[in-house]
Amino acid sequence: MLNPIFKTVLERSLRPGFALAAGMFFISAGTQAHVTLEEPAAVANTGYKAVLRVTHGCEGSATHTVRVQIPAGFVGTKPIPKPGWKLEMQRVKLAEPYDSHGRKIDETVSEVIWRAQSPEAFLADAHYDEFVLRGQTPPKPGVIWFKVQQVCEKGELNWSEVPSTGSSTKGLKAPAARLEVLPGLGGSGGHQH
Repeated sequence: MLNPIFKTVLERSLRPGFALAAGMFFISAGTQAHVTLEEPAAVANTGYKAVLRVTHGCEGSATHTVRVQIPAGFVGTKPIPKPGWKLEMQRVKLAEPYDSHGRKIDETVSEVIWRAQSPEAFLADAHYDEFVLRGQTPPKPGVIWFKVQQVCEKGELNWSEVPSTGSSTKGLKAPAARLEVLPGLGGSGGHQH
């Protein structure tokens, strides 16, 4: 007689939907080796919380710095500080200023850097962490890329590859974190706080 739990798993595994779901799980589990976004899609011209997942160090070495290049068109970036990590932001002038709550905005954050302040704060290779920032997606649909540099005690990983054509990361060894910006639902969109 089969264990009831094992029997249920066996019966479900014969269903096409279960096989598809299991396949998607294993595909997504394989992508966890890279720095990825928790939510890989967002509506154009709205607020978006970018949760960048760092799942390992550099060949066993602990991570002490994470640098994120903010994609063009992603504006109003505000990172979340991490205890034990120093937060820095690089800014650049915008080619086209925009209006936010009656104020003219003529510069934007181009890079966010988190640096561990002591070895106790380093992200060990065996651990997982998230680096979070918020901003507004571009007004036009398409794909944007968050390029991430992960610096470790020994070595570094540059998650910065983007496809030469299209938006698939298939075949890339160190892909940037991909965000698909979707068309808005009627009207001109807007942003959220």
